[in-house]
Amino acid sequence: MNFWNDPLKVAAVWLEGIFTGWGMDAVLAHVLVVFLGVLLLITILMVLDIFLVWIERKVVARFQDRIGPNRLGPYGLMQPFADIIKLIIKEDTTPDGADKVVYNLAPILSMMSVLILWAIVPLAPVMLGVDLNVGLLYLVAAGAIGTLAIIMAGWSSNNKFALLGAFRQVAAMVSYEIPMVVALLIPTVLAGTMGMLGISEAQQGLWYVFLSPLGALIFLVSAVAELGRSPFDLSEGESEVVAGFHIEYSGMKFGWFYAGELLHAFTFGGFWGILFFGGYHFFGLENLGPLVAAAIVLFKALLGYWVIMWIKYTLMRIRIDHMLAFNWKFLVPLSLVVLMVTALLNTLLRDASTWVMGLSMFLSNALIAWITVEILRGRSRAEREKMEGPAQAALEAVNH
Repeated sequence: MNFWNDPLKVAAVWLEGIFTGWGMDAVLAHVLVVFLGVLLLITILMVLDIFLVWIERKVVARFQDRIGPNRLGPYGLMQPFADIIKLIIKEDTTPDGADKVVYNLAPILSMMSVLILWAIVPLAPVMLGVDLNVGLLYLVAAGAIGTLAIIMAGWSSNNKFALLGAFRQVAAMVSYEIPMVVALLIPTVLAGTMGMLGISEAQQGLWYVFLSPLGALIFLVSAVAELGRSPFDLSEGESEVVAGFHIEYSGMKFGWFYAGELLHAFTFGGFWGILFFGGYHFFGLENLGPLVAAAIVLFKALLGYWVIMWIKYTLMRIRIDHMLAFNWKFLVPLSLVVLMVTALLNTLLRDASTWVMGLSMFLSNALIAWITVEILRGRSRAEREKMEGPAQAALEAVNH
């Protein structure tokens, strides 16, 4: 039963006991056990990443009314492994004039920026890498490594299309980091901590998606833009920059970029679930044990990943000027308003009951959404009249 209550600690103590029994120093044994734990987590994530390829293909097949992978293995489950074999044996090329060190380091950093995020993911109260009191700050900082990897790949490839695609993608990522950081401050204000475990524990009664649905929506939109997925995939425009920053990569180097994108989407789906949908809390089922709690977190991450796929395969790519204008003229001001209203109500209703707090927060978000829609409707009407004015005047002149 001790293993069921705290499997990581029991397994770590057992392994340390084996290593010290072999004559290994206690400190060295502890370091080795920690290393093996990290290696196990990375292995699980890599295997999960393989099946994310299959899941994405099956989901897009349903959206497009077709079957999807169904030849290799039951339901096509072995198709991703065939793709991996193809990528491994494919010729590895390096373009002339490329900075080889930077060129080869970029895909590694791209995948690493995703893997290190799982160090702060609380799968259960007793199942997490490290409980950082600045976990959200760590989330933003780790995302900067992914931005660095993209600009490194575009610049080192010695290809103008790759460099242009990298610039466009980095412009989007840097821009949408602003509303994302503001949205991350909303659960920070509500929970009173930046630690991921503390935010999960604070949602034991009421999930933050009910307190700040607009905050959850802003985080999702910013995450999709940060991932560079449609409709924000400005790095991949066939008529402009072809494949974008990774156009010169082949074989497993390209595979690292592709795998990193899929795992990044799943990871952000998990953070969406942790920050706004209660984390490992789900109607008391988390009390059945840490393994059940971990399954809840992964299930919520999969649902978030499905929503991101839904957006990708439904909406078309938008122009970069429209995308940046949407961020700076709409999303950033909206996120700041939501944050200020949330902070104000959280201070005024600090001693109120949970349901009074929840209802007040929800109604404030509904009011902000209604005002936003009315402002957008007025702007749209004014723009339409501005465009139709000259045409109407010309028509009246012809009639007279």
